[in-house]
Amino acid sequence: MDRNQEIALTQMRKSVEKLGSSTESYGEKTLMRFLIARSMNPEKAAKMFCQWKKWRAEMVPLGYITDSEVADESAAEKVYLQGLSKNGYPVAIIKLNKHFASKDQVQFKKFVVHALDKTIASSFNGREIGNEKLIAILDLQNITYSNVDTRGLITGFQFLQAYYPERLATCYLLHMPQFFVTIWRFVCRFLEKATQEKVRIVTSEEEKEEFIREVGEDVLPEEYGGRAKLVLMQDVAVNY
Repeated sequence: MDRNQEIALTQMRKSVEKLGSSTESYGEKTLMRFLIARSMNPEKAAKMFCQWKKWRAEMVPLGYITDSEVADESAAEKVYLQGLSKNGYPVAIIKLNKHFASKDQVQFKKFVVHALDKTIASSFNGREIGNEKLIAILDLQNITYSNVDTRGLITGFQFLQAYYPERLATCYLLHMPQFFVTIWRFVCRFLEKATQEKVRIVTSEEEKEEFIREVGEDVLPEEYGGRAKLVLMQDVAVNY
């Protein structure tokens, strides 16, 4: 960590205290994620951090979302955890042809948090470092208009931006049908520039080869050009 980062961290801690909160029990790597997300501005990072703490206390009072709280969403079997990529990032695959807009938005939001927390937790044994990132693969193969959930997509990305800063390494979009292009352009209006830069739409053969190379054949299922089998998220045990 360089001198400028140390100064920014010290200023951020002081700003958090001024806002009536505390950074106690949070390591430098966790706090740095908020600073990076706010262009190293200590005051803005402190505000984001305090909003995140308040949100976690309300949304995840136990520290994690229990399986029973998201039973209906999990039953769709649409999220898979494949292990670690070549760079050590946990890989989550979401099959959108198994997703339908939820009538229970509270449960859906809890499911998003459950999936993100479990993906991150699957990358470490014991205690997190604080700067873990994840790879998300959105598979749009065989989706129809009944699978399109614009509000759900926006919610997922907004949660990542607001409450999981600097957690996303890359988001790959596979098999995007033509009708979804307009929908994706609309969703992008709600994405910060930094988030958009982490999204890769895989279309050409060259892009597919790069995708396989970057993620790794050992974790990618056979249907995506790898050697692994799909692993349902609920079949993966983690320690929060």
